[in-house]
Amino acid sequence: MIFDTTTAIILAMLIPLAAMAGNMAFKNMPNLRDGFTFLCAVLTFGAVLVVLANEGNSVTSEFSLIEVFPGIDIAFNVEPLGLMFAIIASGLWIITHIYGVGYMRGNDEKHHARFFACFAIAISSVMGIAFSSNMFTLFLFYEILTVSTYPLVAHKGTPDAVKGARTYLAILIGTSIALQLTAVIWTYALAGTLDFTQGGILVGKVAGWVVPVLLGLYAFGIGKAALMPFHKWLPAAMVAPTPVSALLHAVAVVKAGVFTMLKVGIYIFGIDFLAETGASEWLMWLAAYSIIAASVVAMTQDNLKKRLAYSTVSQLSYITLGMALATSMGALGGGMHIAMHAMGKITLFMCAGAIYVAYHKTEISQMQGLGRVMPITFGAFLIGSLSIIGLPPLGGSWPKFLLMLGAADTGHLIIIGVLMASSLLNVAYLLPIVGRGFFRPLDDGAPTKRYEGPVLVWLPPALTALGCFVLFFYGGALQSFLLPIIGQ
Repeated sequence: MIFDTTTAIILAMLIPLAAMAGNMAFKNMPNLRDGFTFLCAVLTFGAVLVVLANEGNSVTSEFSLIEVFPGIDIAFNVEPLGLMFAIIASGLWIITHIYGVGYMRGNDEKHHARFFACFAIAISSVMGIAFSSNMFTLFLFYEILTVSTYPLVAHKGTPDAVKGARTYLAILIGTSIALQLTAVIWTYALAGTLDFTQGGILVGKVAGWVVPVLLGLYAFGIGKAALMPFHKWLPAAMVAPTPVSALLHAVAVVKAGVFTMLKVGIYIFGIDFLAETGASEWLMWLAAYSIIAASVVAMTQDNLKKRLAYSTVSQLSYITLGMALATSMGALGGGMHIAMHAMGKITLFMCAGAIYVAYHKTEISQMQGLGRVMPITFGAFLIGSLSIIGLPPLGGSWPKFLLMLGAADTGHLIIIGVLMASSLLNVAYLLPIVGRGFFRPLDDGAPTKRYEGPVLVWLPPALTALGCFVLFFYGGALQSFLLPIIGQ
């Protein structure tokens, strides 16, 4: 044992803050600054791997840093869902930092030190969310994540960037303070605790109309889950530089939302309690609507990042759906989709950024023939797309299969139809981009010589595209890893 689990968790939260300080201290020394941040990213991932080596997929007792109120501590522990989230976020930070350096330099962006400093704070807050042992601690780090990512969305300083950042902040802060905080306080009043507990803490403490109402406060209060109608912050945030879109809006921010949704469903309400009361059925249908509606809107978007943003709104609702099905298979499918969607969608966003760095194209209608001069980038985009669609042998196929099993368990055959229709819509809005790139002729006057852009912007999506294959073959291992969240 290198060091104990408690130390490793604290280091996972503190090392990104050291990266933040390093960015400010070395802001005029770009190579040292970016190299130091890369080292911190590797060390953060290493600290999370130490937790994995020490604990595996076991659930540990909590350790408290400070008691805020009687019975409410800032406290942390390890459980499989949170550890998986921490591994994903810290591992992809390494790849996205490499990509971010290439993007920011290749695109002549300004204020690199401020950008990467805020990025590091966001990663620190994600580690806090992942290892939170109660709803109060999670809520605290959830809010830090929102505030720390606001400057990233507004980074360019243009009127559009400022407007998008205000929408981002208004929706996320508004929903969490008005709705989620109300739900947290109400939960504490009912249960006398906010600790994440296997089987839930509300069993025997609440009944009747209160259960779906309280669940609704959580569902709409967790704005980062982008459940309709509180989804507009995500397309608005696409004004941010692509590295922000790639990690924070394909992994950290949005996944913090659906991760919180799963934690609430599994450890606050309890899957069996939701099934017995039927309190989550309305949420299941709302998630199904969001899956289809967001996909239809995605088909109408010519801007590539906005199309991907609406795709994310749809895909996040898969995870909410998994929780709302209130079955073991649904919960496992939702948990696995956090990992599978993260790998596929970060690939797509990084490809979008690579196209912009190389040719300054943002609209899909401008991208005809670009696959011929950017075969690696468009090849990676194809692989990421097929994973999002859910085709074997790519990771995205497993959670969709489990979600269908969960729907079959409850007899909701319409939900199976929704998932199948969603895959067809994924084909309709993703594969034409690849077809346009490879099979349409280049515009007159467009460069015909192959040029992928700087290596730091095409290599990361190539690696994450490979990761989509790897996750398929380790899907069974991931499912087994997550089994303790359903009490097995």
